[in-house]
Amino acid sequence: MKFFTRSEARSAANRAQAKTRYVSLESVLIEGIKNQERQNSFDIFLSHAVKDADLILGVKTLLEESGFTVYIDWIIDPLLERDKVNATTADILRKRMRQCKSLIYIHTFSSKESKWMPWELGYFDGFRPEKVSVLPLTFEEDDEFKGQEYLELYPIITKSNYLNELKYAWVKGKRLSDFVNL
Repeated sequence: MKFFTRSEARSAANRAQAKTRYVSLESVLIEGIKNQERQNSFDIFLSHAVKDADLILGVKTLLEESGFTVYIDWIIDPLLERDKVNATTADILRKRMRQCKSLIYIHTFSSKESKWMPWELGYFDGFRPEKVSVLPLTFEEDDEFKGQEYLELYPIITKSNYLNELKYAWVKGKRLSDFVNL
């Protein structure tokens, strides 16, 4: 199996920054907030470690280039307290997850340290289990993926053998677009 790489995600993040007149990650995120602040439904909830902000911006860019709408908590709801597990943040995340058609769990080395990712995965699996998938970001596309044991319960997003764009990715024998929109 071939996986999407960290360098592909960083390259997409650079493209996103190049499309604006801004050069910082923060500027791109502020632009994203302005464009999506009124949106109440999304194709994909990205579950991720905030330490991977540059990679996550790249994945968001790849997904948006493929025609998906993407919810990322620190872009759409920047005032959430991610460093603390509390009821207010949990309520907002529950509301946002119910507004999303699917959840993609972005697996990186930082994923293990996240307080929220296992909780998000479990919550989303509880109300929409057929719409959860895992996207490993590896160093090389042919690297082996070995995540936490519970991730084996979910389908893995892999590259097409012929096209490297995320819109041609595969989940459980279906194109990502079919998986999200079923």
